[in-house]
Amino acid sequence: MIVTFDRHLRTRGQGDTHDITETVAAAVTESKLAAGVAVVFVTGSTAAVTTIEFEPGAVADFAALLERLVPRHAPYKHHERWGDDNGSSHVRAALLGPSLSVPFRAGKLTLGTWQQIVLVELDVEPRERAFVIQVMGE
Repeated sequence: MIVTFDRHLRTRGQGDTHDITETVAAAVTESKLAAGVAVVFVTGSTAAVTTIEFEPGAVADFAALLERLVPRHAPYKHHERWGDDNGSSHVRAALLGPSLSVPFRAGKLTLGTWQQIVLVELDVEPRERAFVIQVMGE
């Protein structure tokens, strides 16, 4: 069986990170499935879904790493083509990816103790983000 949930959240711009673990866990519970996989997918090319220990230090370290790898104010061909300034957003999103699959059993996500599911805003402006949780199993 497959059960699909559409969810939304408002972000504040590049680097804004939201813990969506409870939202995903609630979808698994609502699906009434015992075992399977929950897939989280953010729609849009400038956001990502991943896992991290959701605490201020780790989130800040992650943002700093992204800034070192894909600097916000570096020159991007994307800016030349579209006249905007979110080339770093697209590259960061491509590196991290738009989705995550998490197994569950006995109706519970199999995350580690310090592992949370996060949606990371990578665009330079605040956004209303839509994401899909698809729960598959038995």
